[in-house]
Amino acid sequence: MFALIAALVFTGSFLLAAGTIVGMFLAYHDKMVAALTFEPIPQEAPVYRLRISRRRAAPATAQRPARAFPATAFAA
Repeated sequence: MFALIAALVFTGSFLLAAGTIVGMFLAYHDKMVAALTFEPIPQEAPVYRLRISRRRAAPATAQRPARAFPATAFAA
């Protein structure tokens, strides 16, 4: 008896699920076809105009660079 009731519950659940799937397919069939056949409107690719400017190196001067630690600092 338990097996019969379990089989009926299983069959009923299966039919309800299958009916829901078929019903949703029928209700949304047009929208699914429209989504699958949709072709977006082509747009022009953005063009980026960049002006690259680099500062040129200044000519070297005859001046010696300042030392980080003067020699007198270590004489203490």
